[in-house]
Amino acid sequence: MIKDIQQEILKLKKEKNAVILAHSYQAREIIEIADETGDSYALSVAAKKYDCESFIMCGVHFMAETVKILSPDKKVYLAKKGTGCPMAEQMDKEMIMRMREKEPDRKVVAYINTTADLKTVCDVCVTSSTAVKICKAIDSEKLLFIPDKNLGAYVRQQLPDKDIMTLQGGCPVHGAVPLSALEEAKSEHPNALVLVHPECSPDIYSRADYIGSTSGIMNFAKNSDAKEFIIGTETSIAEHLQYECPDKEFYPLSKMLICPNMKLTTLMDVHKTLMDIGKENGRAFEIIMSDELISKAKVCIDEMIRLGG
Repeated sequence: MIKDIQQEILKLKKEKNAVILAHSYQAREIIEIADETGDSYALSVAAKKYDCESFIMCGVHFMAETVKILSPDKKVYLAKKGTGCPMAEQMDKEMIMRMREKEPDRKVVAYINTTADLKTVCDVCVTSSTAVKICKAIDSEKLLFIPDKNLGAYVRQQLPDKDIMTLQGGCPVHGAVPLSALEEAKSEHPNALVLVHPECSPDIYSRADYIGSTSGIMNFAKNSDAKEFIIGTETSIAEHLQYECPDKEFYPLSKMLICPNMKLTTLMDVHKTLMDIGKENGRAFEIIMSDELISKAKVCIDEMIRLGG
């Protein structure tokens, strides 16, 4: 049944000149039919190379927005309407504008996991893999890093000469994992290397063998000579790595590391979106953004590309 749906999706996307983008946290059956997989920024950049009519984002809303910002001439659809990101929605433009008034000499650094509206009042965007490099390169010693306080603390640790201010924000999934989960995992798998995303708490990542983005964690595990790994990010990554490296063992750091929003998108959602593209009364959820919003939000993304390239 799944294979039949996958074959139908492959046929439909060819007929409708559509490209499927799937975040690494998506289910295996979606990863298998995607044209590109990776983290949110990698997908947005990769999308620019396609000569297609539309993109289908299998992920969450801010990711689809980022694709639209970087490919404004294309139609962008979110495979599952209503898939948000609690971290991206924790802070709004008005809140950060007030902070800018209080701290006028700070440059505002926005994690890419933010809404397009919030990006319009930020100086530069970063990803988890480029945050340290970009913050180091910014022509300011005083920064406000939003929204993830854990990633911000990691950047501050790497750049002690910078004055980096953070607010109370972060990923409710990564940030909620207690140190006891790591201690238990290490007790059960003492020979396993610990690979952790910096959205986890400092108590967790300070004890890791490797700290990095989703893509960084996957690449480290694939290229390592080690045979056992404790994966400190969304549990789907341990699953994908097990498929790609059957000779190695991968253990989720915690059963709590499940993103409910990422799990909402199903293979049938992708199929229905493709079926509805082009229909007058279709229910495919298109990302609609004004030219002004795209232009203003793109400023901090362009700065990220300049400093992080």
